[in-house]
Amino acid sequence: MDTAGASHHPHNELPHDNVPPGPPSDGRRPRKRGQGELEAQVLAVLRSANGPATAGWVQEHLDGDLAYTTVITILSRLYEKKCVTRARQGRSYTWTSASDEAGLAALRMRRVLDGERDREAVLARFVSALSPGDEERLRALLAQTAEQDED
Repeated sequence: MDTAGASHHPHNELPHDNVPPGPPSDGRRPRKRGQGELEAQVLAVLRSANGPATAGWVQEHLDGDLAYTTVITILSRLYEKKCVTRARQGRSYTWTSASDEAGLAALRMRRVLDGERDREAVLARFVSALSPGDEERLRALLAQTAEQDED
């Protein structure tokens, strides 16, 4: 992870009124987002870019309440999960989403399956829990894949 210069990034400075961010004035604490939700938001912003994007660009296009270092951390985790790609640009990186939402969901499913000892049991339980419509879709996709493999 390349964080050189991250602490001096202009987006890490306090707002011009020098008031640090805090809870809303009505006394309620802001809702804390989970890691998966933050990753999904970062991926959605990356997919909206017209090409590779810097972490600063991602931060600006989020709802603006994440620190630059947090955005870098999320992008780095997504890179480790192969959900994004990165390319060196100077001392930093530009980032690109590696897939659309369906591809990312499939990657998560494969990762879960890869983490289990008894793949056959997991697959059997998954298939038995499918709705009849989803089971039919899966059968059709498997048949289509088998036909493509024969060609």
